[in-house]
Amino acid sequence: MVYLGAALMVYNIIGFIKYARQMHSRAEGKKQIVILYVPIILLFLFLLGYLLIGFFGHPDWLVGSILFGGSVFVLVVYLLLSSITESILKNEQLEVELKAAEESNREKTEFLATISHEMRTPMNVILGLTGIALKNPSNPGETRDQLEKIQRSGHHLLGLINNILEMQAFETGNVQTKRAPFSLPDALAEIGVLVEGQCEEKALTYRTEIQSGLPQRLLGDELLLKQALLELLDNAVKFTDAPGEVTLAAEQVSAEGGKCALRFRVRDTGVGMTPEFLSKAFDLFAQEDGSFTNRFGGSGLGLASVKNKIALMGGQISVESEKNAGSVFTVTVPFDICEAPKETPSSQDISLAGRRVLIVEDVDENAEIAADLLELEEVESERAENGQAALDMFRDSSPGYYDAVLMDLRMPVMDGLESARCIRAMSRPDARTIPIIALTANAFETDVQHSLEAGMNAHLVKPVDADLLYATLKEWIGKTQKEATGAAKQ
Repeated sequence: MVYLGAALMVYNIIGFIKYARQMHSRAEGKKQIVILYVPIILLFLFLLGYLLIGFFGHPDWLVGSILFGGSVFVLVVYLLLSSITESILKNEQLEVELKAAEESNREKTEFLATISHEMRTPMNVILGLTGIALKNPSNPGETRDQLEKIQRSGHHLLGLINNILEMQAFETGNVQTKRAPFSLPDALAEIGVLVEGQCEEKALTYRTEIQSGLPQRLLGDELLLKQALLELLDNAVKFTDAPGEVTLAAEQVSAEGGKCALRFRVRDTGVGMTPEFLSKAFDLFAQEDGSFTNRFGGSGLGLASVKNKIALMGGQISVESEKNAGSVFTVTVPFDICEAPKETPSSQDISLAGRRVLIVEDVDENAEIAADLLELEEVESERAENGQAALDMFRDSSPGYYDAVLMDLRMPVMDGLESARCIRAMSRPDARTIPIIALTANAFETDVQHSLEAGMNAHLVKPVDADLLYATLKEWIGKTQKEATGAAKQ
């Protein structure tokens, strides 16, 4: 037993030597691991004692068992120490990998934010100038046809950019829903206007099946709902050939305690999907057939993006389809029901003619496009090339001289956020009320939050839709007028 204990002690000594070397390789200084050699020296002394007892002593079974048990105890301590150390090292490695992943995600987010801005800037020029050119009634038919093709291709490319950014935002958890009252009939009407135009271009029939008695006003994220339904309808139009049909149906499936659940169905008579593909239709980059991509286009991001949007609203989506017999996408979303608002003057009653807007933009082409769009509505404009110039021009103007400010965010000298904060901090009477609208290529949700926190009233993303720009200006100029009228009466 004594010799077995001695052999086991040799194993323990070898193990502790390996452990000490491992710690030595990780230690920053030798002084930190000197204590690890103390048990090795003690174990050598124990081994020497075992050998002396074995050679010169006459140990009985009890003494031998005690000595062997001591070696076993040291072995258990060594194994326990190794296990704890290995667990600590694994945790340290996981922390290092987690920090590396967080840094990688941060760099990826910064890269996407930068590349998004850089891609949207030329897209703003392409779509902006194309839109302005299409408003010229003197264009010959062939030129108009070419401009429309450029515009469609530009919007397609912009859609791909948006999908990529949306997937990144969902991946990093940077997407948040907005809860605000909105009109359901108006939202469905806006969707209908856009889809009807797409269907007319492909000689398709667009139908709506809206259940009577639906709630008129809901509390939820109107933009997210419209984006999800429009993406489904875009897909339906894309994968349906003439003389096919695309249908949007809406119905209420439950209502209780001021809450309701609405079901939307998007049906088409297009190419459909095979049963095998249905199970992965909402997967990222899922595409059933490469020949369909060549024929219809697409990146495989659309349905995955829709699913994320619906889930973010607390809803569900499913699909039924048959090859060459069309598809039916069913979306169910919960909402709160709102009371009808008190009647107020419509922003559409506000005229933009004769208004004066300060355009804050460092890129010449973007400033020219914004000025041309405003000129179409008979709006006068002046330009500041950066945030500091805008601040100086506003300070030097008389109160009420400008009706609104269109503010870019990324600019030299002073950015748009700081410029907006400085304007809001002025003591002049119109500094707190003048509409400041972000008009920028910064498209992330965090960018919107930063704009609002800086005191801006709204956030528009380039390339901006002309009608949306006009509607936003009318809305906020109208609100400013109403506040000024109310203050005068008091």
